[in-house]
Amino acid sequence: MENSKPYRDFGDFLREVFPHKVQKISINAGFTCPNRDGTKGFGGCTYCNNQTFSPEYCHTEKSVTEQLEEGVRFFSRKYPDMKYLAYFQAYTNTYDELDSLIAKYEEALSYPDVRGLIVGTRPDCMPEALLDYFAALSKEKFGLESTLDRTLVRINRGHTHAESEDAIRRTAAKGIYTGAHLILGLPGESRDEILHHADVLSTLPLTTLKLHQLQLIRN
Repeated sequence: MENSKPYRDFGDFLREVFPHKVQKISINAGFTCPNRDGTKGFGGCTYCNNQTFSPEYCHTEKSVTEQLEEGVRFFSRKYPDMKYLAYFQAYTNTYDELDSLIAKYEEALSYPDVRGLIVGTRPDCMPEALLDYFAALSKEKFGLESTLDRTLVRINRGHTHAESEDAIRRTAAKGIYTGAHLILGLPGESRDEILHHADVLSTLPLTTLKLHQLQLIRN
């Protein structure tokens, strides 16, 4: 059936890239962030609470392999022939020594039926050497949250929009699938400013865009 949506959704994109059905398996690999460990700040972004979106099996005392085992066990009940993307989701998943990062990525890629990586990170945590590694794998994504610097300051992101643009352009220039996360409803942004995010992002070499609402959890 012809797609009548005014956009191409992520499922359509995956079907074009992969010859089989794929599912993201979230992983908490025990990383932190520069605005949590004191390098740029403490406490993280003002809305940051990974437990509100992480699956029950995502705990740092479990290895990457153990988390993948549990995630695959859950999804394979319904789709036995499913293939998987290891989604390094919690905190900043490029914030460590290069050898340690690659070891965790390779552990995920060696798991049966894992066909690629999705790595959530910050634009100020993307060294060129790691980009060269990702260029061979061609899966990467960035959380930029807003295109307005005053909003980024207010939510304690610890980086500027110019850094986001630079990281996105450097990543895409390596031939890597490059996606952005954007939060709609951040405090202080008007309707016109929210709509203007689309104008700004449309100038960037992005493959995918994830939009989600601002969600604040009590305590």
